Amino acid sequence: MSKSILIVEDEDTLRESLKRIFVKDGFHVDTAESAEKGVGLVDNNIYDIIISDIILPGIDGIEMLSKVRQVLPDQIFIVMTAYASLDTAIKALRAGAYDYIMKPIMHEEIKQVVKNALRQTQLQAENIILKRELSQANDFNGIIGKCPSLISIINEAKKIADTKSNVLLLGETGVGKELFARIIHSNSSRRDKPFIPINCSSIPENLLESELFGHVRGAFTGAVLSKRGLFEEAEGGTVFLDEIGDISSALQIKLLRVLEDQMIRPVGGTKSVKADIRLITATNKNIETAVREGQFREDLYYRVNTIMLRIPPLRDRRDDIPLLVRHFITKYSKQLGRAVNDISADALSMMKDYNWPGNVRELQNVIERAMLIAEDSTIKNENLPEAMRDLKAFRQSSLEGGLSIEDYTKAFIIKYQSVYTEQQLSAMLGITRKSLWEKRKRWGMGKE
Repeated sequence: MSKSILIVEDEDTLRESLKRIFVKDGFHVDTAESAEKGVGLVDNNIYDIIISDIILPGIDGIEMLSKVRQVLPDQIFIVMTAYASLDTAIKALRAGAYDYIMKPIMHEEIKQVVKNALRQTQLQAENIILKRELSQANDFNGIIGKCPSLISIINEAKKIADTKSNVLLLGETGVGKELFARIIHSNSSRRDKPFIPINCSSIPENLLESELFGHVRGAFTGAVLSKRGLFEEAEGGTVFLDEIGDISSALQIKLLRVLEDQMIRPVGGTKSVKADIRLITATNKNIETAVREGQFREDLYYRVNTIMLRIPPLRDRRDDIPLLVRHFITKYSKQLGRAVNDISADALSMMKDYNWPGNVRELQNVIERAMLIAEDSTIKNENLPEAMRDLKAFRQSSLEGGLSIEDYTKAFIIKYQSVYTEQQLSAMLGITRKSLWEKRKRWGMGKE
């Protein structure tokens, strides 16, 4: 659709000259010889840009600008003046003009100003879309799914979002624990303060304490300057500690002290600083077992576990798979610029049958890859990972071969133990890791 311009100018020659240059550039152009007629046109039309002389018969251009912006506050308005007066230009800009052009009008100059103005309107539109997307992403509606177990967790999260209570999120890798943490933060009174995610397993143990609580100069070799920790950087906001089950016993004691005293002491420091933070933690481990076995402090467990939310794995909510597939197809068609907008029934069926050991994150990656290699507008079986297609063939042949559950489990482990992790294998077989270990031991299988 072509862009539209309204030109308000009482000088016939200039008005028609400007109309010709913009029509030539593909614009739809309306013209008016007075501000009154210009306002009438604005009442009945939508213009991307209005270009108006300041000196006009009747009301002047600045008065017209004020009238238009009362109704259309975002209207792009460019003024023209024959008077080289800074006061006139300032008055126009204060009234809301985007820019001004001095007469005599240079065609290339006014074309460039219009180009810049259109770029601004495009950026404004993009910002509106971005804000809307961010708002949706940070709203509970950003969690895709309708299965009862997920809806129950969402409803519980809504109730506790705007509280000071610490939250413990449990669930396998890839179920969306950080997404939940971000949305809880965004729906709390802390939403305008920092949200700082920290993956405890990705930071070396000897550096994690300094990252969390900071350090003073000279606290250890290489500490040439004092550094604020991430807890202090998050003042007033939320800290999300992912994989909290991986932190050492020594660091567990220090974290417990922070939660009890609401004070942070940097490594090597003698003074503590106040810490107003909300803590959301997460782990994919069985933390209750870790507490019983003495690997995780019981007192810290109760501190971080004021509210516990257990996020279900994707295999337990298979009815959500089509919704997630459609969501990611829409997302990546925009991001990747690919005209892929559908998935075949066979490919969708294969995805519903798959156990998704990597959960939603794995599904997201599969869709992104499929859209990159799809040859037309539809994702087909051949666009899915070979391991997924191979797994379906393996299951089909096992059924046709009449294997018992034990024989199938044994054959599955032998075939895929070098492909998937223990957690993934146990998830795909629907058994616990302990049960997997016992079966391997009974069958004389070592880890590969």
